[in-house]
Amino acid sequence: MHILEAKVPNSGIPQGVFLKRHLVPKPDSIDSYNWRDLNVGADINFYGRVFRVHDCDEFTRAFYANEGITLGASENLPDDPFVHTRAMVDFKQTPPDQAEQKEYIEVALKGGRPNKNLHSFLDNDRHVLSFAILWSDNSYDGGDKNYTLNYFLSDKTVEIKEINKPNSGVHPFAMLLKRQKLAKEPVLTHYPGTNMRPVEYYTPEDFKCGQTIRIWTRDVLIYDCDEFTR
Repeated sequence: MHILEAKVPNSGIPQGVFLKRHLVPKPDSIDSYNWRDLNVGADINFYGRVFRVHDCDEFTRAFYANEGITLGASENLPDDPFVHTRAMVDFKQTPPDQAEQKEYIEVALKGGRPNKNLHSFLDNDRHVLSFAILWSDNSYDGGDKNYTLNYFLSDKTVEIKEINKPNSGVHPFAMLLKRQKLAKEPVLTHYPGTNMRPVEYYTPEDFKCGQTIRIWTRDVLIYDCDEFTR
């Protein structure tokens, strides 16, 4: 006979081979156990430790049936509280602020940074959706201002560039929004990574000609796009 104990991660006790393969003697007898002494639902004494046989595989049942012996029905194992406790411990997630700090320290120590968007980058690198948008500035020195909105499919980020016109009398401002993920309803926090609320970001399905979108309190109109985007 040979007995193996199933290994449970982080159990804190040694596991594996419980009984090395050999002839196991019966208690208070010179005889050894054989296959006729085993049955589902039976209690077996191995060197003072009593084991309960609660199930077997299909080959074992077929073997006993061929020998004219019907094994007992399978029994359910009792619940193990450690399994439920361990599942709750493994479910614990690192808060976003601690995750950012941990990633920063690993990079500062010359460690690698996991690239979660590698698949999207390989499929959509240099694929950019370009839209022409219009913002009607109602301030004293405002007016209609034209911008180009670029949506990068590789990492789902957005940048907005101002279209400068010569001799317009307006000081040129190259970027209205630097490249970043654009939230539909931004959540303002004191420090990056401290927001615990879910944030919904713009996707290509949200950009359509003739529709108005909101960009950081500015309502802009999408009125055109390039041929690749179409």
